[in-house]
Amino acid sequence: MAEVRLAGVNKFYGAAQALHSVSLTIADGEFAVFVGPSGCGKSTLLRSIAGLEEISDGSIHIANRDVTRAAPSDRDVAMVFQSYALYPHMTVRENMDFGMKVNNFPEADRKRRIAEAARILQLEPYLERKPAHLSGGQRQRVAIGRAIVKEPKVFLFDEPLSNLDAKLRVQMRVELEALHRDLKATMIYVTHDQVEAMTMADKIVVLNAGRIEQVGAPMDLYNRPATEFVAGFIGAPAMNFLTVEMRGGQAMVDGVALGPAPADTVKLGIRPEHVTLRPAGEGQLAATVSICETLGGDAYLYVRLEGGQTLVVRAEGDTTLDHGAVVGLDLPAPRQHHFGADGRTLASGGVAA
Repeated sequence: MAEVRLAGVNKFYGAAQALHSVSLTIADGEFAVFVGPSGCGKSTLLRSIAGLEEISDGSIHIANRDVTRAAPSDRDVAMVFQSYALYPHMTVRENMDFGMKVNNFPEADRKRRIAEAARILQLEPYLERKPAHLSGGQRQRVAIGRAIVKEPKVFLFDEPLSNLDAKLRVQMRVELEALHRDLKATMIYVTHDQVEAMTMADKIVVLNAGRIEQVGAPMDLYNRPATEFVAGFIGAPAMNFLTVEMRGGQAMVDGVALGPAPADTVKLGIRPEHVTLRPAGEGQLAATVSICETLGGDAYLYVRLEGGQTLVVRAEGDTTLDHGAVVGLDLPAPRQHHFGADGRTLASGGVAA
């Protein structure tokens, strides 16, 4: 397959800059996920790699070939869109065959590629059906099959699961992971859903306002976020942030020392699953439950500290705690993250960033 390398990529729409000096390498065979909130530039970056957007400056290389000014058809990539983009009057077989037929691929080669894609995607029973007679998940598989038959160097996915219901999204996530293992292909995937990013990616690229905030393996970003933005975006529910006062090298909340922190710390972060719930009168901090959300095996308590700051705390699903209950909280020092006024991480788990 192919390595994808971007160097100093900028993209302007008039005076508005959508991408800011993006430099990134995606290794051969890697599954990279671009993630970030709406408008962060992730789809623009993907479309730039595909050649559907012309970059303002910088360079893009695919398989060591400069494709910066190459047409989309000359980049050896295949793109899968969230809308499926299937021809409604054609069967599954005809949809997968169309691009190859237009480009005069030999008939025997076309049949071989369609048969292989149908086998991989378990579409063999549906080859003579039209899209109207397929489920959403089956239509998405056909769209992926149309990409597979091109045998591209790089697969590009633009929020392909966003039109599916929650159950189908989970199923298709598993299928895409299996597809990556089978094809050993370079895949670049765009999503706003950080759960998809965490479960599917070898490498996550977090974007914010057209800039790369951090690149790394999923658990590296979870355990060692480079910024407050990454810390708050990766993980569900989101990390808690508490404004602290530094006194004698300790981070203080409600007059209580929560542990050592760098001198420039202005915020302390801790994930809901890392806060320890204690009975009332115990623990470092006292809090009152505002809301309890029960999700079966887990529950999430939304609590308010005596000074007015709020946190989310994970509890057992059978908890009896509810609105008005008073609890104690411990914030273990090895699980704390400390952030400076500029939003940069100063330390995670007591280790300097």
